[in-house]
Amino acid sequence: MRNVVALVVLSIFLLVGCSTRSISDSGYRDGGYYGHRNDNTLYKGEINEFDVLGIDAGKEYTEEEISNELKKDKKRISLRKGDSILVIQSGAMIPDQYMIENMERYFSVSVFTGVPEKNKEHNSSYSRSLRYSAAKAGIEKIFVYWGVLEAGSKNLATKTVSWVPIMGWGVPDESQEIRIRLKVALVDVKTGKWEIFTPEVFHDSAYSARANRAQSDQEQVALLKSMAYKSAVEGTLARYVK
Repeated sequence: MRNVVALVVLSIFLLVGCSTRSISDSGYRDGGYYGHRNDNTLYKGEINEFDVLGIDAGKEYTEEEISNELKKDKKRISLRKGDSILVIQSGAMIPDQYMIENMERYFSVSVFTGVPEKNKEHNSSYSRSLRYSAAKAGIEKIFVYWGVLEAGSKNLATKTVSWVPIMGWGVPDESQEIRIRLKVALVDVKTGKWEIFTPEVFHDSAYSARANRAQSDQEQVALLKSMAYKSAVEGTLARYVK
């Protein structure tokens, strides 16, 4: 019985903490995984697929309308290197520089806000306004991406000795694994046609002490973003550039 109790206590002590944050709100939070404090006052939430794709989530579509959509020409969206593209990162005023730099290697890039509108009336009108804005600039495609960072932390055995004054701050006592998942939508400005794909998922693990927890976390985030954004652009090239 004592062994069972000991195992339960140990499992609680080594309990894995989990958290999820947007790539547009990816700063380090003090307080641990169960006490995050959001200090990013610029982050106002995400735009969603309905906003971007012009689908009225509140409308009841008939079977005839669905059937008619299937009968329409379903020619895939295509791109050429050098094309003008409007790049939007959901939740961010400006896309991350890693993404802009990777996109600019192959396309002429303009950027647009991904901060959700407070007073938008309908998803379809928001989408048309977005397409109209791109059309006025002579841009034929809109590239929108969403992303989440999923993190888990686990206390290490060394945490039991971190009571030593001062020195404990430099002893690695926690392991953190983060993975990044992206979703990309490509919208044709002229027709409103769209396609969505998910690039490769990337993981990274790192050990940290209390003294360098924030730095370690942000280094992981930067590394994962750089890999995921490169993969997203390469996936776009492979799917749409002929």
